[in-house]
Amino acid sequence: MPVEETDDRGRKQRTTRNKDEGRGSPQGSPLSPLLANLYMRRFIVAWKQLGYAQRFAACIVNYADDFVILCRHGAEQAMAAMREIMRKLKLTVNETKTRQCRVPEDTFNFLGYTIGRCYSPRNGEAYVSVWPADKKVKGLCAALSEQTQRCTLGQSAADIVRKFNEMLLGWANYFRLGTLSAAYRAVMNHACRRLRQWLGRKKGRKVWVSRCPDRYLHAKLGLIDLAQVRKLRRLSWANV
Repeated sequence: MPVEETDDRGRKQRTTRNKDEGRGSPQGSPLSPLLANLYMRRFIVAWKQLGYAQRFAACIVNYADDFVILCRHGAEQAMAAMREIMRKLKLTVNETKTRQCRVPEDTFNFLGYTIGRCYSPRNGEAYVSVWPADKKVKGLCAALSEQTQRCTLGQSAADIVRKFNEMLLGWANYFRLGTLSAAYRAVMNHACRRLRQWLGRKKGRKVWVSRCPDRYLHAKLGLIDLAQVRKLRRLSWANV
């Protein structure tokens, strides 16, 4: 975990254990994904050549150094095999992010999405799907709140709405797969609430929902509605 240190002159800098020990590469460096792909290729090749893919009926899905092993059986043995290969490659497994689960009874997070069992609101049938992880929804809501603090009251409503729209569209461009309704609804409820609170502070009085409904924020101020955006670009493989 990064920590903040203060030197003799009172200057603060962030450091990590790996940085102090001269290990790893700086976060955000273009070298990091390159090394990750090189080592992950060695891991995946070893996994197949040692017969683990066939033995556990397993496949690996990875993006850079994040990966999931999907097994039909022998999950515990597969995890032990993974750790052994990583040890031989002199790589360290992040144990805080590593766990075994059984889908669809359990859920797990991967690349910002949660994967697990959902139930259709139409007929109650269960199905396996993906949806934006709670952490990502809360992260966007926190970022929207940051844009509507009291220090932003000097800006115009058009500027605030423009920033909101940029953040909402950027987030939705990534989170456009799977079961989206609940996450989109939570985000839009928060965005509308924060925008109403900001307008109330700017006008010096409380703004009631009845006086400033969502349709006013969308139609008059130009705030986008993620539900409408999703309908315009609906994908055949995206569940609602």
